[in-house]
Amino acid sequence: MNIQEFKVERYFAKYEFSAKYMLSSSDCDGFGMKYVLNQASEKEKQLWNNLKLGYTETRGSDYLREAIVKHYSTITKDELIVSSPGECNFILMNVLLNKGDEFICMSPIYQSLYQVGEEIGAKLLSWNPCKENDEWIYSISDLRKLVTSKTKLIIVNFPHNPTGFSPEISEYMELVELAREKGIYIYSDEMYRFLNLVDKYKLPSISDIYENGLSLWGMSKTFGLAGLRIGWLSSQNKDILSKVERFKDYLSICSSSTSEILSTIALNNMDKFLIPNLKKIKRNIELFSKFQKHNEDLFDFIIPRSGSTAFVRLKLKESAFEFADKLVKSTGIMLLPSETFKYGNSHLRIGFGRKNMPEILSIFQDYINKNYLL
Repeated sequence: MNIQEFKVERYFAKYEFSAKYMLSSSDCDGFGMKYVLNQASEKEKQLWNNLKLGYTETRGSDYLREAIVKHYSTITKDELIVSSPGECNFILMNVLLNKGDEFICMSPIYQSLYQVGEEIGAKLLSWNPCKENDEWIYSISDLRKLVTSKTKLIIVNFPHNPTGFSPEISEYMELVELAREKGIYIYSDEMYRFLNLVDKYKLPSISDIYENGLSLWGMSKTFGLAGLRIGWLSSQNKDILSKVERFKDYLSICSSSTSEILSTIALNNMDKFLIPNLKKIKRNIELFSKFQKHNEDLFDFIIPRSGSTAFVRLKLKESAFEFADKLVKSTGIMLLPSETFKYGNSHLRIGFGRKNMPEILSIFQDYINKNYLL
């Protein structure tokens, strides 16, 4: 497969570890090893202290899957497969889609959610937002217009990266009923699960409420533990999960034994990770709102409903890519331009998960004052 370049990841590869300030990251500051181990129960401490660096089970260890299922209402540990999030995307597209199929995916969205399907030869139809004056909205009626007799899969991401959109529960259930009526799979990227800024946008996992729903979740966003590289697929459709397991034999085979134990500790103590992240995100949204109001001639900002990111419109003649590139080279502040999402050239992704947001915005304001408010 001669797959296309992953634009978001190539842009991050260029600046992520050289830029001083990350204003575009979708994850939160990573928690330290000491913090994670301090949350461990005696049983978990024994697991850690007696750890042997051998292979683990392909589907994930029993203790990890037992920790995961506590956060679902119907899913059992036999309805889970542990892998890295990116590998989950890659495998599932290969398992579900064939050349000539049609699939629908939200846009803009993380590239691995649709690119593999296109490379397989399936036809992509984009579900675009229909309004962005005061909110980003993805209309179920617009989605319904995209469905044909060839539609095999609908791909969604709630909370949504990059816009921060989440539907209300009634809209979410309408999505499920549409898929059920047409016999369509739903693949739900739930990597930002529980990062809800307003309670009414808190959603059940698609795997809990739809027999042909497949959900992706993991340690990267909700928990601030991206370095563990642990994610999982959950589904009531055990046949699909069995195919995923057999495909995984050709890739990672199994997960890191150290990461599995650390993930188990975090999952069994989720509030110790979730609550600090939510507080930080909410604080940073308030800070950025004040910053945007002070610079409203330069930026439009739709406050996200959920998640840790927002998509800000740049109100300048220069492209988002040009603006971001000049900013990072002048100040060390990295923003992610919308060109990397294949969504025009006038938006920038902002991330709210970094503790040093006040320092970043101060430097950003100085840059604007010197270059745009003369």
